[in-house]
Amino acid sequence: MKTTFLLLCTGIALHVGAQQPIPAAKQKKSILLMNGIAHVGNGQVIENSVVGFKDGKITLIGDARVMRIDMSAWDTTINIAGKHVYPGFIAPNSTLGLTEIEAVRASNDFYEVGGYNPHVRSQIAYNMDSRIIPTVRTNGVLLAQVTPRGGRISGTSSVMQLDGWNWTDATQRKDDGVHINWPSVYSRQWSDNGIVYEKSKNYEAQKQELQQFFAEAKAYLENPGERNLRFEAMRGVFNGTQRLYIHADAVKDITESVAFAQKFGVKHIVIVGGTDSWKCSEFLKTKNVSVMLSRVHSLPARSGDDLDQPYKTAAQLHDAGVLFCFQNEGDQEAAHTRNLPFLAGTAVAYGLPKEQAIAALTGNAALILGIADRVGTLESGKDATLFISEGDALDMSTNKVIWAFIEGRRLDLRNEQQELNEIYLKKYGLDPK
Repeated sequence: MKTTFLLLCTGIALHVGAQQPIPAAKQKKSILLMNGIAHVGNGQVIENSVVGFKDGKITLIGDARVMRIDMSAWDTTINIAGKHVYPGFIAPNSTLGLTEIEAVRASNDFYEVGGYNPHVRSQIAYNMDSRIIPTVRTNGVLLAQVTPRGGRISGTSSVMQLDGWNWTDATQRKDDGVHINWPSVYSRQWSDNGIVYEKSKNYEAQKQELQQFFAEAKAYLENPGERNLRFEAMRGVFNGTQRLYIHADAVKDITESVAFAQKFGVKHIVIVGGTDSWKCSEFLKTKNVSVMLSRVHSLPARSGDDLDQPYKTAAQLHDAGVLFCFQNEGDQEAAHTRNLPFLAGTAVAYGLPKEQAIAALTGNAALILGIADRVGTLESGKDATLFISEGDALDMSTNKVIWAFIEGRRLDLRNEQQELNEIYLKKYGLDPK
């Protein structure tokens, strides 16, 4: 018992019988961060900031040079001069906590049998014991929209915190929206000349099937009969309390899916992927449709597109006034969630203003997910979900997160990969520093 106590007191993440850092305790003492560079998350920067939080909520934010501050009112004051303060980054459309090793089927819990599963809820499958989660927090990603995959209607996502003993503790917003995979007008085929696109023979039939499901669900909700869980799960989409996330990439898929959703009176429409969203940005702006942009570090969709098109799409959407955020769906997406800030960094290199890139990871993402009343920006009254980095959090060469908080709870930022790295550096006589 005495040895265990000493290990815990040192703050070193050596876990006895645990697979991840112990969840942080509730904030008890008020904290004041002084003289940092605060990136508010809405495009604004406070160069010499003061950020204070008590009981898990931000209670003070402003310019330290002009504000009068009663220092005696704060339990802990931390001078972070030269360091950067950010709202916690948000990872939309993620399988984080639903999968551990993609090649091991038993560790994947994001796919349900059947084509129409709006009643499948990712919230209750979220695994806080995942060893991937601590590696993601290390780069400032503190929230994730945990999203099911597969089928025509994959299921219902939830927004989860990356700290807690279980999925109940971790829930930020349960059942935020339903995800549908729009049938593609064109299918990709390989030929001797590379990738070619052919019109899908099944498109109209697939669209008609989806339309029938929506019509039956709406009719059921207007005049309920025998209880139908699938139709019940669509209630929030029709009454506006949930988002409809439409996974679509091509221009025709985007425009037809938006028209389809609006025909059924859907109020909150989000395009997920949107590879060709830059081609129909005016349409998206007019229809007030936001975009969860496909992985920036990707190849162009077509051989005729610019090689750097995936890098500059974010800047084009920003210039067009389309609300968007970054997401990282693709191979090994759970493990690669930690690279989300660097996708935004690449977009900055290709024309997106830096503070708008930060907003796309924070404030914009929160607006799109319907959680902007609590997180996404550094504002008084919002959750103290934020982190401090010694360098630019969008630059992998300078980003170094030294403190992170979720609702004021200070996180243990150690992870298994760091521990293994230090173990083997020491084993071979190398300096771990």
